[in-house]
Amino acid sequence: MSIGIIDVGIGNIGSLRGALYSQGWDAEIITKAVDMAHVTHLFLPGVGSFAVAMRRLHAAGLVDPIRQHAAKGAPIMGICLGMQLLADRGVEGGVSEGLGLIPGDVIKFDVASLLRLPHVGWNEFHPKAEHILLKGVRPGADFYFVHSYFFDARRETDIVGTTNYGFSYPSFVMNGSVVGVQFHPEKSQRNGLQLLDNFCLWDGAC
Repeated sequence: MSIGIIDVGIGNIGSLRGALYSQGWDAEIITKAVDMAHVTHLFLPGVGSFAVAMRRLHAAGLVDPIRQHAAKGAPIMGICLGMQLLADRGVEGGVSEGLGLIPGDVIKFDVASLLRLPHVGWNEFHPKAEHILLKGVRPGADFYFVHSYFFDARRETDIVGTTNYGFSYPSFVMNGSVVGVQFHPEKSQRNGLQLLDNFCLWDGAC
């Protein structure tokens, strides 16, 4: 088993790497396609703009390798912006094509219905479906969020769980061996660490 974290300058990967290390997992940093040759489990973290992030993935030559990793049924976890990049397209920074691994679009919260943007802080996660990655995670657990856009999943069957911020939106999505979480598990204490641990032990089977 080999765990990789994609780093193309779209987020601070230190906290994720540290959280994994605290659970007994060593993670390699992936900056180019050749680094992915032996990786079995792949993390795609990120913060910032959808359009900028996709440009950096293309510039690093990582878009096709990520898609190929998914096509093999190998596990991928997108975190925060990384989750959003799994979608078909996003509108932040201009309409951009995403990785197309989970059907849906990434759109901005309706600020008229919310107290403030970005949505920052602890909020409850509500499971809608069973998933092996939720083993040992307390239902209704709080996770840590920072975002202004959300993943509008095209298929209800891809939504593992939701969070409410003015309305209920998908905060955990999946398609086969590809999963995405809008929150930051690496910053979410025991339940977040449990989720990371479950992912690293997962073979990608539904």
